[in-house]
Amino acid sequence: MIKKIIAAYISAACIMSGMLAVTAYAEPYEVYNYDRWNDPIPSQAGYTAERSVSGNNLGAGKMNSPSDIFYGADGLFYIVDSGNNRIIAVDENFTKAVKIYDSFIMPDGSETSLKTPMGIFISADNNMYIADSENSRVLVSDTDGNIIKEITKPESEIFDQKRTFTPLRVIADKAGNVYVVLNNITTGVAMFAPDGEFMGFYGANRVQPTSEIISDHLAGLFMSEEKRARRVRNVPSGVTSFDIDGDFIFTCTSSSTQTTDTVKKLNAAGNNIFANMELNFGDYTPVYDTTRNKLLAPSIVDIDIAEDGNINCLDFTTGRIFQYDEDCNLLFITGTIAKQVGGFDHAAALESHGDKLYVADSMKNTVTIFTETDFGAVVHKASALHNGGYYDEALEPWREVLRRDGNYRRANLGVALALLRQGDYQGAMKYAKLANAGSVYDKAFEGYRMELIRENFGTFVLAAAIIAAAAAIIRRKLKKQGDSRSKKY
Repeated sequence: MIKKIIAAYISAACIMSGMLAVTAYAEPYEVYNYDRWNDPIPSQAGYTAERSVSGNNLGAGKMNSPSDIFYGADGLFYIVDSGNNRIIAVDENFTKAVKIYDSFIMPDGSETSLKTPMGIFISADNNMYIADSENSRVLVSDTDGNIIKEITKPESEIFDQKRTFTPLRVIADKAGNVYVVLNNITTGVAMFAPDGEFMGFYGANRVQPTSEIISDHLAGLFMSEEKRARRVRNVPSGVTSFDIDGDFIFTCTSSSTQTTDTVKKLNAAGNNIFANMELNFGDYTPVYDTTRNKLLAPSIVDIDIAEDGNINCLDFTTGRIFQYDEDCNLLFITGTIAKQVGGFDHAAALESHGDKLYVADSMKNTVTIFTETDFGAVVHKASALHNGGYYDEALEPWREVLRRDGNYRRANLGVALALLRQGDYQGAMKYAKLANAGSVYDKAFEGYRMELIRENFGTFVLAAAIIAAAAAIIRRKLKKQGDSRSKKY
């Protein structure tokens, strides 16, 4: 359905402008964004598909179900080739494999191999953290393949011993604490101290507050203890993937039935910074699947925090990358479900480096590389200046964005905020209205009102004095009329 809507918008735009295409970049999908009413509209492309790379292209043989990709501090990309039970290290230009990790040396000197690894993280000191899924462990290794530490199922009362220990994703913070996404665990991600000791769970999702859950809760208030104990409990969806940026951990959840906590920004205490914000991740309009006769909600399977702080979300449902700035304003939508380069069969993992995005497809067994366009570069420059607090310096880049795409909502918002800071309240009101930014418009209107009062203060005082004098005269006349009537009687 959304493709038909977008196509209609594009056709109308082409007729009105006489143009044959919305963008100069040939992609296997309609490039679009959302306007201030959350309707899809044609837009300039922020990224264009550069090429698709297979294992054979890298000289590593055919990949089998690549599940994760990570760019390390050593300037190499690490691909988790799950079906082949190995890790492939690739050069920065993504032209050749420089090393293949298919076996490791344990601390006792014995050799060990991976079994369906699913996730990888490279720390600043170049240690590899590998989610060795079917071996039920997390391995910490140096880049020579020597195992430093092995984390297995914790023997703890906090961890349900009936549940399996199946790591899917892993990251580590600056202090060396290890965080692990586990399959079939809904109480958050497992957290381990640098020495491997289990510390508990971190960043659990909230339960989606549906009408059914609310009614069940109200009914439970009047149930006996016995009935309450037998009642089926509502549990939140588990975390699907995550990324770390400084002191914050960003998580995503791919559940198609839960919209609460789809993407979270967690502080050290595990509190979600996004909790009280009205945010939407993925398409505003669900995709209609004619084969199953149902609407498909977004399913965010991976999240990446870019070097400039932008948030990249990979939607499995549509095969699209949704890029947001630090304040969760939508910047670009890239990718689709398609056989051509730039489209995916089974989008599995996402990574960014410099001006490029990298997406692993576990069905095509490839990594697709997207390169920033000229338009994308202007938007990112304006966004970086704005997020850095350089609002005045960001004004001209935002205006350049609007010259290229007059409907680009984020640019209208950026101009409104810059003009508000400069004291151009009328201009700020104009662009805030175009961006449908109510809070910015209110601040601009308040400033405009105060400015109007200051500029016309003398006139207001004179008018008030005239009104007060006129009111006094009228009161005296009415008093005299009242006195004359009372004397008459």
